[in-house]
Amino acid sequence: MNRNFLESKDFWSGLMLIAIGGGALFIARNYQFGSSLRMGPGYFPTVLGGILVMFGVYFAIAGLRSGAEPLKSTWSLRALIILPLSLVLFGLLIDRAGFVPAMLALIVGSAAASAQFKVVEVALFSVLLTAFCVVVFIWMLGLPYELITGIW
Repeated sequence: MNRNFLESKDFWSGLMLIAIGGGALFIARNYQFGSSLRMGPGYFPTVLGGILVMFGVYFAIAGLRSGAEPLKSTWSLRALIILPLSLVLFGLLIDRAGFVPAMLALIVGSAAASAQFKVVEVALFSVLLTAFCVVVFIWMLGLPYELITGIW
């Protein structure tokens, strides 16, 4: 067993997943579960919480057993500023500009938080991911968002 497990990324990420999954299980404990064919409001958070706890236990054990990569004490100020701003921009644009501009702003803004930002890759990825989200959320699930406000 690794004696420096408190410095392991795997150990701390496992504890984080266990806490989030446990929180989801705790919150959904009184919701009706239902079945796989007729899901109740507690089905998804309970299943997802259970999966998160299982992955968390796996990662925490891996962090205890191996000489995993230690935590770095540096924080990316760029990411801490740009990521929340891109989420806020998405929230502002979804009603004012439409689903497509809001998704593009979210994806490009999130990618801009990285130091490895490459314009061509981000442009291609953002167009493909936005198209996928339009198909899934607007056409298949029928969410009531305009694609581009005033046009669609």
